[in-house]
Amino acid sequence: MTRTKLKKDAKIFVAGHRGLVGSAIYRNLTEKGYTNVITRTREELDLVRCDEVAEFFLEEQPEYVFVAAAKVGGIKANDDYRADFIYQNLMIQTNLIHNSYQFGVKKLIFLGSTCIYPKVSPQPIREEYLMEGPLEYTNEPYAVAKIAGLKMCESYNLQYGTNFITVMPPSLYGPGDNFNLETSHVLPALIRKMHLGKALEENNWRAIRNDLKTRPIEGVTGDQEKGEILAVLKNYGVMKEIPESQPATGRVCIEIWGTGRPLREFMWSGDLADACVYLMETCNFSDILEIRKKETDTAPGITNTQINIGTGKEVSIADLAWMVKEHVGFGGSLVFNPNLPEGTIRKLSDITRLTSLGWRHKVELEEGIGKFYAWYLKSVEELVDSV
Repeated sequence: MTRTKLKKDAKIFVAGHRGLVGSAIYRNLTEKGYTNVITRTREELDLVRCDEVAEFFLEEQPEYVFVAAAKVGGIKANDDYRADFIYQNLMIQTNLIHNSYQFGVKKLIFLGSTCIYPKVSPQPIREEYLMEGPLEYTNEPYAVAKIAGLKMCESYNLQYGTNFITVMPPSLYGPGDNFNLETSHVLPALIRKMHLGKALEENNWRAIRNDLKTRPIEGVTGDQEKGEILAVLKNYGVMKEIPESQPATGRVCIEIWGTGRPLREFMWSGDLADACVYLMETCNFSDILEIRKKETDTAPGITNTQINIGTGKEVSIADLAWMVKEHVGFGGSLVFNPNLPEGTIRKLSDITRLTSLGWRHKVELEEGIGKFYAWYLKSVEELVDSV
């Protein structure tokens, strides 16, 4: 494998630099001494608009591109906003990939998700299992969009000789994550719900009001009456089990979607960023083709050239909840609601391709949850101070 000559002053565009993944990639690049990293906010550049993206590429002429921009969310958001998820993601990635070809970008990293794989698939999931079965219904529009992006990169490489690499990470978490209980993924949702549950359990209304002041729920901020705050918390599964008039340290119940049995692979966003920058520096599409030749892939033609990025480790949602409970210090009870959706039962990545390219993760889940909760507490303090 030949290392890419990526100069420290190379012009690198990180699309989606304010998001969970994009911000981590931006930090990783700057920490490694890259001095010409380009970014644009959504207000400055609407990636859904073809004309704006083409004008940006014409003006800036980026040499390398990370496609970390996407519309993302948890099970509820994916199911409720199906049209938004497929349309916006198709438009964002199509505009970025096509213009990268049009303007001669040297290399592009496109980020997808392991949700592209069939709902029922052999475990761990190898890249070659793509499209061998139906997708999970709740996130089908998002998965279809990401499959289209993967195939677009692959097709441009084969027809036009571009150097576009697609990576498929598992469930991610880290600084800058989405803690909106209406749209967040499971881990940030658990962190926030148990933080609020702990505060409620301790009758710590200052902590509750500060949390809602920085991240309102359905328009409810820390300024509302206690009854209104308790009602919206209950709506999202943070419930007092005893009347409000009872002593301060009464038990609190946290409701969790599903049975708790599904298994998930979680990865610290900083690790994903490091993997993406590593691949930008060291890996070319030709290297992936060489790896494929050594695999027992019976698919006709050149296909399934994406790289799974992950830890190769999984945990049940129930065990994850108990880990968060311990880190947060929540003393109440956890209740799993089997009547609410829980997604695919298992989706563990096979990371053989990734490890063969010389990269492994560093942050284990236990350590990551502690870092994640510490960041969340700090973010609440900073947001309160800024208001």
